[in-house]
Amino acid sequence: MQPAQLLEQLLERLHRGDSRSVARAISLVEDQTELGPAIMQGLDQQRLDTALTVGITGPPGAGKSTLTSALVHHLREQGLRVGIIAVDPSSSLTQGALLGDRIRMMDHALDRDVVVRSMATRGRLGGVCASAGAAMRIMAASGCRIILIETVGIGQSEMDIASLADITLLVLAPGFGDDIQAMKAGILEVVDLLVINKADMPGSRKLLLDLGRETANSDRVLETVASERQGTETLLERILAFETELRQEEEFKQRRQRSLNKETVDWSIELIRARLTDLVDNEFLTGLDQDPRAAAEQVLSDVLRNSLTFQR
Repeated sequence: MQPAQLLEQLLERLHRGDSRSVARAISLVEDQTELGPAIMQGLDQQRLDTALTVGITGPPGAGKSTLTSALVHHLREQGLRVGIIAVDPSSSLTQGALLGDRIRMMDHALDRDVVVRSMATRGRLGGVCASAGAAMRIMAASGCRIILIETVGIGQSEMDIASLADITLLVLAPGFGDDIQAMKAGILEVVDLLVINKADMPGSRKLLLDLGRETANSDRVLETVASERQGTETLLERILAFETELRQEEEFKQRRQRSLNKETVDWSIELIRARLTDLVDNEFLTGLDQDPRAAAEQVLSDVLRNSLTFQR
């Protein structure tokens, strides 16, 4: 089959909501194939505009996966198609995700209107790989009204999600000092809603009061017991209400633009990484004895001077 026919067929099935086509499209983009750009250009723009992306971040042990599963349950009760991107740690050998979506989202494994994808961080501290944004848009084009992005959860360095999602939740749990770490990292300033999960545990009331004071807005702080789906429906209502508020303001478009800008930088780094590795290993530094920063300056100088192109 010719590439043009393959692309047309893939996009047609993707827009019909075929899960296999969604997975294949994401892989073609993530692997930086020739069809990748054409796939992204062929997506239904109206669906991209109406979809909402929700980032779910926070430290390990806070219950992010359980909360994500509970939100999906409520969204499916409303008849909405949902996408889930689970950003996992990378294998140092293959750069693939170490944690599988089948393990984390088994409750929804047989639901054709829940599209799940595990993606690797590829070693980036921010916890979000360059192709996560593309995966979000592909899911949206397949009819997903809400796309949930659950990040790996590595504490203070996990900030990228706030610049990728339309709305970002920070999930904390009482008794682990998470509030202190969040305040130190400045995370409270960039997330939209704070979720105290495992709110049936001792210390939840104190955490609620502390976060309310720190944010100067107690309406941003909600309590849930995701394992029992307590408070999770109220959380979803708050998310959708906040979406309505954002869409009535210029802020929503500004967030989308910032997200696209961030993805552009991420893709630039992703595309250039392999080429730079080849240059360093094979062309520039053979037999040279110098410090890495000086070597890097030489590499970049030669790249700019010679106008080298970076191949996929």
